[in-house]
Amino acid sequence: MPSRVLIAQFMHETNTFSKLPTTLEDYRRQRLVEGAAIVPNFSGTRNELGGFIDAAKTHGWEPVWGVAANTIPSGPLTREAWEHIRDRILDAARGGGDGKGKVDAVCLSLHGAMVSETEDDAEGALLEAVRGVVGPDVPVVATLDLHANATARMARHANALVSYRTYPHVDGYERAQQAAQLVEDALQGRKSPRCLLVQPAMLKGADHGRTTQPGIMRDLLARAEAFEKQPGLNVVSIQVGFTWSDIQWAGPSIAVSHEPGAEAAATQAAAALIAEMWARRTEFSSSYRSIDEAVTAARRGGDRPLVLAEGTDNPGGGGYNDAPNLLRALLEAGIPNVAVGTIYDPGTVRQALKAGVGARIEVALGGHTDPSLGAPVQATAEVMHLSDGNFRNDGPMNAGVQVALGPTAVLRLGGAGGIDVVTTSIRMHTIDLQVFLSQGIDPLRKNVLVVKSSQHFRAAFEPIARQVMLVDAGGLCSTDASRFTYRKLRRPIWPLDPVA
Repeated sequence: MPSRVLIAQFMHETNTFSKLPTTLEDYRRQRLVEGAAIVPNFSGTRNELGGFIDAAKTHGWEPVWGVAANTIPSGPLTREAWEHIRDRILDAARGGGDGKGKVDAVCLSLHGAMVSETEDDAEGALLEAVRGVVGPDVPVVATLDLHANATARMARHANALVSYRTYPHVDGYERAQQAAQLVEDALQGRKSPRCLLVQPAMLKGADHGRTTQPGIMRDLLARAEAFEKQPGLNVVSIQVGFTWSDIQWAGPSIAVSHEPGAEAAATQAAAALIAEMWARRTEFSSSYRSIDEAVTAARRGGDRPLVLAEGTDNPGGGGYNDAPNLLRALLEAGIPNVAVGTIYDPGTVRQALKAGVGARIEVALGGHTDPSLGAPVQATAEVMHLSDGNFRNDGPMNAGVQVALGPTAVLRLGGAGGIDVVTTSIRMHTIDLQVFLSQGIDPLRKNVLVVKSSQHFRAAFEPIARQVMLVDAGGLCSTDASRFTYRKLRRPIWPLDPVA
């Protein structure tokens, strides 16, 4: 009989400093797909679910479909959201009500930095609950984001934690395939994996996991791949952590899936990687520029667009996606032929929808979530384009995955040849050219592109840019950890405290 394997996804990167709770409705607006509907939604995609779907075909499994749930980073999940989605997964682990009993294995797509109102270590709690249903001998693996705050509780209840090795994250499919192969080996009795996790006294590390340029992260990944070739070691994963989370376990870690008898080799591999991460903890490959520097660069022009990345307002890290300061500066400076992707402002979108394409309206754009980060931009805007905000990513990151921006308006500020602002009803980081193309904007014809992203944008936008500049224009995702008050974080910890 084919092996019955639970396949499910439950993802969230929780910024505990955000004032916005993450609700069940947030998941329903962006991604909450249950049961067999997962297959048509994710077949052929290059993310983890696409990888698990293909693996089930390759290995001849009988899939037991749980739920596919993901939404943009924000504050802790409400109890309702956490328990509803958790319970869908637990129901599937019990067999999904098909009368065939519990599953033979579990493949989960997780983030690793989820926090709920009731669980600081939500993925650890989920894995513990799944383990309680399926028992101690059923293989359970989970893929994680590179920015997971992984915990010993996660490792205790999973046979392997398999993390991304790219940032931008373009290898979700490959990591799912790697995890699924380990599950198949365990089901066939070829392997008996268990997981070790080691964490240093660090809140930040490995230069935030950037892999698009030479540096510490590439070096660490090369060593991890070399360790995986040692007998008894299955997967060596590096998690660089998620800084904007006030929980005990925030920060980098090493997870090693190993065979019985290889505990010493697993410990030595983790220790070696931690030692290098600590020794090179002050290496950083990116620096943020001021708004004035961004405006100066925008004045110069060129044959390809200048890409200004507002990393401190990155909704992919829990930023509010409506910081208006860079937009205001570009408008006041009269910089021509600019496109901004995106500003979250559902009220202004409703105003544009009511007025219609071609109308001129007075707007107070952005700056509504936390006005202390910048007041709204007061301007006259022409409504250039209206849509439902739905499109599929071209990739390379999450190629083929459906995206929902909600009702969306393109507003032109500053008159003809001015600034086109993609104004949305749902927060979403800008990682794909379709953010502009789907709204009637050709990014290649723009002098300046403003994107709300800190790193993921590079996969699609760096190839078309004349220059890329990270801009600190104010926002919740400051890279200076000393700006935040941590109450639960283990101490002492670098860089907030002196650590030997």
